[in-house]
Amino acid sequence: MSDYLIKVVSLFSGGGGLDLGFTREGYDICWAIDFNKDAVNTYRANLGDHIICGDINAINPCDVPDCDVIIGGPPCQSFSLAGKRDVEDERGRLVWTYLNFIREKQPKAFVFENVTGLLSARAYNKTKVIDNLISEFNKLGYSVNAKVLNAADYGVPQKRKRVIIVGTRKELFKFPNPTHSEKGNDGLIRYVSVSEALSDIEKVSDNAEEYNCEPKTPYQKMMREHSTCLMDHEKSSVSKLDAYIIEHVPPGGNYMDIPDDVPSKRIQRLKKEGGRTTYYGRMDPAEPSYTINTYFNRPNVGCNIHYSEDRFITPREALRLQSFPDSFKIVASSKQARNLIIGNAVPPLLAQAIAKELKKYV
Repeated sequence: MSDYLIKVVSLFSGGGGLDLGFTREGYDICWAIDFNKDAVNTYRANLGDHIICGDINAINPCDVPDCDVIIGGPPCQSFSLAGKRDVEDERGRLVWTYLNFIREKQPKAFVFENVTGLLSARAYNKTKVIDNLISEFNKLGYSVNAKVLNAADYGVPQKRKRVIIVGTRKELFKFPNPTHSEKGNDGLIRYVSVSEALSDIEKVSDNAEEYNCEPKTPYQKMMREHSTCLMDHEKSSVSKLDAYIIEHVPPGGNYMDIPDDVPSKRIQRLKKEGGRTTYYGRMDPAEPSYTINTYFNRPNVGCNIHYSEDRFITPREALRLQSFPDSFKIVASSKQARNLIIGNAVPPLLAQAIAKELKKYV
């Protein structure tokens, strides 16, 4: 058997969720880049010093090491369903920067990750961005397959859907078969629930660094490998309004469960006109969480209330729901910078499933 390590260049690396999945499968990340200093510091603390902090548009791809695979997810705000969806802004154009690296380095394969909003995003000439991207990849000699993957299908305790585009020089890439399903039918494992992911750390105390009990589930045991303590497991402060909201939302509930006399015009409007079911939501302990976003310390932009305690989930719990191990350390200059790294990350277990399958094509 060959001892050759598959060389990988990582673009828009963030805190390293995608890269962590690939390193677990034995890939060698030889070069990485991100513009966010906090993300780069986090990456270095967990994955190594091969990442640089800088503007990718200022990098000549010819100066980057040769590689077998390029991976990365350009900033997705321009395509997000929650954003303005302006594909011509600076961040939207970074998808073409990714393409330039593919053109210059000519890797054997590439993995491109983004939000599902990419599927409907249109360029200035009204053509679909994803169709244009695939066409350009085809012109460079790649067989390209694109698919929306749900992280929960691969053992992540979170219903997080992302577009994955994989290009190879050989036959068309076939995405890995799911290992999990909602009901656990047909030989698949049932989705990992929130309580299965968090019940061993649900009690937050003043001495939050210590585990209070042994792992209760296989997922918890996996998350606690190589870790002897908890980091970033502290409660967020809450306002009087937030405390009122948390008190009245039951597990699996949302803004509709809050009394009509709540002193919030936004909630009153939502109750009359409707809104996303995740707004002001409390997690259901028997189900995976909804998408962990960058504001999981707030009630209004997601389902972020802990399933059994009257509080928001902690950063460590958010990391658990993203499938980051407890040994993963966040290095950030502020709480919101930390949350940004966590919420924008690719779940490592999803990345690992893709990396494992990709070995057959490289």
